[in-house]
Amino acid sequence: MESSRKADPTVIVIFGAGGDLAWRKLIPAIYNLYLDQWIPKNFAVLGVGRTEMTDTSFRKHLHEGVDSFSRRGKSKKNEWAAFSKCLSYHQGDFKDASVYQNLEKQLQTFEKTWKTPVTRVFYLAVPPVFFEEIAGKIGSSGLAKNKSMSRIVVEKPFGHDLESAKRLNELVHQIFHESQVYRIDHYLGKETVQNILAFRFANALFEPIWNRNYIDHVQITVAEQLGVENRGNYYETAGALRDMIQNHILQLLCLIAMEPPVSFEADEVRNRKVDVLNALRRIRHEDVHAYAVRGQYGPGWIEGKKVKGYRQEPDVNKNSNKETFAAVKFFIDNWRWQDVPVYVRTGKRMNETVSVITIQFRPVPHRSFPAEATENWQPNRIVMSIQPHMGIKLSFQAKRPGLKMQIAPVDMSFDYKDSYTTGTPEAYETLLLDVMLGDTTLFMRADQVEAAWSVLMPVIETWEANKSVHFPNYAAGMQGPSDAEGLIAKDGHNWIG
Repeated sequence: MESSRKADPTVIVIFGAGGDLAWRKLIPAIYNLYLDQWIPKNFAVLGVGRTEMTDTSFRKHLHEGVDSFSRRGKSKKNEWAAFSKCLSYHQGDFKDASVYQNLEKQLQTFEKTWKTPVTRVFYLAVPPVFFEEIAGKIGSSGLAKNKSMSRIVVEKPFGHDLESAKRLNELVHQIFHESQVYRIDHYLGKETVQNILAFRFANALFEPIWNRNYIDHVQITVAEQLGVENRGNYYETAGALRDMIQNHILQLLCLIAMEPPVSFEADEVRNRKVDVLNALRRIRHEDVHAYAVRGQYGPGWIEGKKVKGYRQEPDVNKNSNKETFAAVKFFIDNWRWQDVPVYVRTGKRMNETVSVITIQFRPVPHRSFPAEATENWQPNRIVMSIQPHMGIKLSFQAKRPGLKMQIAPVDMSFDYKDSYTTGTPEAYETLLLDVMLGDTTLFMRADQVEAAWSVLMPVIETWEANKSVHFPNYAAGMQGPSDAEGLIAKDGHNWIG
């Protein structure tokens, strides 16, 4: 079926096009958009990289990626042949001014051939160390002189700390207006993450109880069975706080906690998210131990296979102090959420891969049932599963069948795969289409990034200044360190799942 929203003529310039991100995610996503007829008739992808490749070898490489990672499986020969005509490659060093001059010539050629100006999307699929260099060269070469037709997409992490994020924002703003900058977080493109907004604001049922009067606490868990694999160099500079909590998890928290937007306009939605980040209670350096727990995995077992500890992984310091697990207790100081704790945790080499948000409600004010009827009593909960299963579950109490009054928890479930037969688009499909259409709703604004960093800087600084004497403190295949249980248990709660 023909799409009702079609982008203007567009050229996507991917810096780092020979890398893993383009191979696994970007080109499979663009190819699926092409098959679903979201791509405009006049469209091209220009790959830029330091690896030596011809157009033919570049297309062959990307074809292998599509066949391996597309949600549709292997491509059809005629469909790939038609799509691959859009792909070309330019080999060169990102520091070389001639690379950018050649790109300008190629873009002008497209505009002459298509007889129309084109939207220029500059996608930085490169390590953060290259961000400033490439953004500066795009500006000095005049590639982005038409601000209304130029966009830059930057992968996380955006900065290494608050000061570097501010510096990078200042540099980018010298070249691009904020409306042209797309700081991409693939989590925000996931169907179930977007569905949080629909769940909260398209249903009159939940908003009246979505506050401190009815909600006891919130939990957000993003756990991975995988270790750092071949990303030791990156992880040694990042760690769990920077890699997951500063972006993914704080964005999930914003969606759960934000006030209802007046409209679905991009800046209105993003304003409400910034309000949450600004309301998050700042943790004092001397109180970090009471609000945050860190961990590092040691050797262990995952699904019957023995795996290495973090310090034995490639490119990792043998005495590394970098956390592979982090749990933090947040409070949001506003009228809706005052004194409602929000517990978040994330870790590598956990017992399962899962991303889930749990809203736990306060207990009923009085139990009129006899004690023996309520021995299986559990609090009411809303559980939003983001991955690997996508769905929403409401847990409440009901009477069990029989002649005696016995109360037990039951679930009402909405499952994506049971409710919809159409294929679910990958997160990058959603986000890349939004970039082409100029919709910034799902992308982080400069003030959002800086507010998120400011929340976590006391924890980051404290942990970096004080080496842990307990690492490694959880075995691979476990649910994290025992201190994480203590963080939540002292409030009378336990981690769910």
